[in-house]
Amino acid sequence: MVQGTGIYKDRGSKFLSFAEPIANEEEAKERINWYKKKYHDARHVCYAYRLGPDLWRTKDDGEPHGTAGLPILRAIDSAGLDHILVVVVRYFGGTLLGTGGLMVAYREATKLALVK
Repeated sequence: MVQGTGIYKDRGSKFLSFAEPIANEEEAKERINWYKKKYHDARHVCYAYRLGPDLWRTKDDGEPHGTAGLPILRAIDSAGLDHILVVVVRYFGGTLLGTGGLMVAYREATKLALVK
C-alpha cells in the first residue's frame, strides 16, 4: 500500500524512501516489520510515523542518535501530514556521511517520498 517512493544517493550510500498512510499504531508496526523483512540486507531501516498531534514514533536503527528518525519526523511535520508512516532504507556505500550528512540524507529521502 505504498503511496510514495524516492531514492536519494550520497557518496555511495543509497537511501530508499517509502511513505504510506496508516490507521493506527498496530498497522504501523506491521508495515515496519514488513520493510525489515523485505530489506533484510540493508544496513539500516529507519522510520517515523505520526498519528495525531500527540502520538509519534521514530527509530534510528543503529544510526547515531537523532540522525535518522527525527529528520524523517520533521519532514512529515513540515508537510503537515498525519496518519502517515515513512520508512527509509539505507544501503551503506562505504563512506561515512557524518551526523549532518545523515540528517540531510534522511530528510531529503523523506521529502522525495512525500512529494509523490
